[in-house]
Amino acid sequence: MSSEPFFVREGDGFQPQPVCAGPWDPTSLHGRVVAGLFAAEIERAHGDPELMPARMTVDLYRLPGFLPLRVESTVIREGRRIRVVNAEMFSGEKSVGRASVQFLRRSQDPDGTVWKPAVWDVPPPADISPPERSGLGGMWRTLQISGMMGTVGARRCWISEARAMIEGEALTPWQRVALAADFSNPYANAGDAGLRFINTDITLYLHRLPMTEWIGFEVIAHQSADGIANGVCALYDESGHIGSSTVAALAQH
Repeated sequence: MSSEPFFVREGDGFQPQPVCAGPWDPTSLHGRVVAGLFAAEIERAHGDPELMPARMTVDLYRLPGFLPLRVESTVIREGRRIRVVNAEMFSGEKSVGRASVQFLRRSQDPDGTVWKPAVWDVPPPADISPPERSGLGGMWRTLQISGMMGTVGARRCWISEARAMIEGEALTPWQRVALAADFSNPYANAGDAGLRFINTDITLYLHRLPMTEWIGFEVIAHQSADGIANGVCALYDESGHIGSSTVAALAQH
């Protein structure tokens, strides 16, 4: 991994580093680091090995700048099998986003057979040659399986983190997939004219956590009308399906 992390802890907040810059405005942060930081702080304050972070929705209603960030969170529902946490992120004193996470208690699958899509049969990351350049100045690493950005057609790829999120702290499996989830916007919503939609949210659904560093993305839906789009990607690790990531987006004219 690169030696430069996305964030450095400062007191009860986090100082974004230059690599956090997003594609829309170099003075604002990328949505993926916002989602990743929400996941890290919610996991730190409210995580439990017996509970699965089954759903996280992040509202990206304001592009944060490079002022220090802080996350405030609270449990709004605590039950025997479910915990729901709400969180809000502040850049300086300005609210820039919010998140809701639903934790579900792990148990056993019930008896019976339920239909599932076919097994994702793709080359593992070790069998794919890396590109000459990594994504967005080294913000992530990608290995293309099929389809290419800038073309119209189905797409599959592997994505892995190129750096730590918080200085001196290892990525947990949930943080790793939360950081990656925003990739569903450029992957599902870009076309032959490039990416013309900016996402306003991310909803990550997981039935299990990734067991490897590489997260597989497969575009399974893009729809748009009146300048509003939805993009959906199925998510995988090297052992199979782990969940999905969905974004809502607005046209950038």
